[in-house]
Amino acid sequence: MREYEEVAARMKRQKEVDEDQILGELQYIRNRINSASRILTDRTKTAFFFVVIPEQMILIDTKKAAELFARFEVPVGGYIVNRVIPEELGGQQIPAYLRNRIAMQKGELDQIRQSLGSQVIGYVPELERDVTGLPMIERVADLLYGGATL
Repeated sequence: MREYEEVAARMKRQKEVDEDQILGELQYIRNRINSASRILTDRTKTAFFFVVIPEQMILIDTKKAAELFARFEVPVGGYIVNRVIPEELGGQQIPAYLRNRIAMQKGELDQIRQSLGSQVIGYVPELERDVTGLPMIERVADLLYGGATL
């Protein structure tokens, strides 16, 4: 019987050690989450910028995301409107598809100006290719900030 009691006591101590380790790990995770939350909601350290394109469903989804950010007090620094087809193309001989896209974007751009107003930081035109790599990022920065350096 004594041997049984020793094994039971050892197992109980091991169980307590295991529980302490699990509790310690959970507290570590909680502290990390709280720390990240403090940074993400600190307006002096963090701001998120939404990049939108002038299409109805994208704008609906972006507004929902912005509402969610507001609910959790995550600061939104503004909006960048991307892939804007220049209206000047509408006066040229272009395919009907492109003419229709310009007309569709015009309505969405009016909606963006009305609902987001001064929160829009800038407009980026439709470029010949996706923005990947430093040269294209530099080009977009130049379009947004006019060649200003930090």
